[in-house]
Amino acid sequence: MYVILDSARDERIYSKLVKSDIEVVSLYRGDLERELAEVAPYLIKLQRVDPFNEWLLKNGWGNSWGIFFESSATMKELRQHLRTFLMVYDEEANPLYFRYYDPRVFRIYLATCNQEEMNTVFGPIHYYAMEDEDPNFLLRFWLGQESPMQEKIPVGRIEEAMK
Repeated sequence: MYVILDSARDERIYSKLVKSDIEVVSLYRGDLERELAEVAPYLIKLQRVDPFNEWLLKNGWGNSWGIFFESSATMKELRQHLRTFLMVYDEEANPLYFRYYDPRVFRIYLATCNQEEMNTVFGPIHYYAMEDEDPNFLLRFWLGQESPMQEKIPVGRIEEAMK
């Protein structure tokens, strides 16, 4: 299980990432990685049992800190894939940051994807999971034949549903 955390959402995120013994990498590279370290999106590989997970769910759930996903790809492959849609372009070809890792943005975006967009966004990812507008529920999205499939899971049933 992985998570992309948006450290711009809360100053505690970057501080915790720096102090924790977890596998983590910024989605930014080069100068941006250094200059925006405290507000960058971070890819984190979650371990089954880790104090970081408890801290994350206790503090971040319901606060739009990030999105979770499952994949068998390596961290390097995932970083490369997830970087491909950090930047989008408007009608005048001006570059814009796409903060897809914000669950408030991503859950709306995924519901509107066509097949080509879904293939791009999912790539090596089996499913995405994030808080619903109502944080008592988790939304899980996966690739369907012609549209993204979606399941709304009560928080009390998350562990059972993710098996």
